[in-house]
Amino acid sequence: MGIETSCDETSAAVVANGKIVKSNVIFSQIDTHQRFGGVVPEIASRKHVEKITLVVEQAMAEAKINFRDLQAIAVTHGPGLAGALLVGVSVAKAMAYALKIPLLGVNHLVGHIYANFLAHPDLKPPLVCLVVSGGHTSLLYLEDHQTRRVLGSTRDDAAGEAFDKIARTLKLGYPGGPQIEKIALEGDASAIPFPRAWLEEGSLDFSFSGLKSAVINFVHNAKERGEPVHKASIAASFQAAVIDVLVEKTILAARRASVETVILAGGVAANNHLRTRMTGRATESGMRVLYPPPVLCTDNAAMIACAGHFQYLRREFAGLDLNAVPDLALV
Repeated sequence: MGIETSCDETSAAVVANGKIVKSNVIFSQIDTHQRFGGVVPEIASRKHVEKITLVVEQAMAEAKINFRDLQAIAVTHGPGLAGALLVGVSVAKAMAYALKIPLLGVNHLVGHIYANFLAHPDLKPPLVCLVVSGGHTSLLYLEDHQTRRVLGSTRDDAAGEAFDKIARTLKLGYPGGPQIEKIALEGDASAIPFPRAWLEEGSLDFSFSGLKSAVINFVHNAKERGEPVHKASIAASFQAAVIDVLVEKTILAARRASVETVILAGGVAANNHLRTRMTGRATESGMRVLYPPPVLCTDNAAMIACAGHFQYLRREFAGLDLNAVPDLALV
């Protein structure tokens, strides 16, 4: 069983052999947090406490198995919101203790990567993965299931954070990513030449703080001059600037690593424009791009169970002193 409570989704799933999703129950708190324009940590934690037992029971019912049939419990223990993480970790430890089965502490971002192994059961390393999830934007080289190396990461704002902040600036609502993508379809992506932060020549790191500031200043200056704010074209131009950088750096990383497969992971990986652009550039370079369906891009417990399966095979068990680690490193 996998359990995921790192942010504002309460999820439990049952996965067999690391490949077959027997159940994947997700309770989303989006409606609760929308009026605040973002996730309120204390409210998120309380909602997890309210829903976790019901979600676990529903996952078991949909999987049509008994608790005694479970072989291990995998749980997200970081990174994420401290209070939210603690709810899932506490429940997982209690279940592992009561059932006398192994406990597996899973990195949330590694879980996102392994959503691809659920969606594509025949997928095998080596490969390069672009992780674009909330406050995280990273490029990784996966040599095998045990060896990961960070090739590049964000130096300031992550792509997901930039999407949320620009959505708030344009008063599009929460969550920002889907709102930006939706309105961008009505705009002209070449209307505004927002900057692309390539950093030093050949760098695989990311920086979206300058782009975020450029968009906010553009909107502010337009309002000061009494000019209309064309939200669709601003959104489209902003989205294009983010995706240009994500795509080109990912292809560069794949070339350097001499791999033929690129995978996308995390919430922003559900963006159709990113998928299309990445697929086009990869095809030009003789590579293939794979990504999970949208339900496995956002936070869910099936991906945690899948990642936990591979840790189980390596006997990487956690003790009952497992704790939440809000700033848990990817490698």
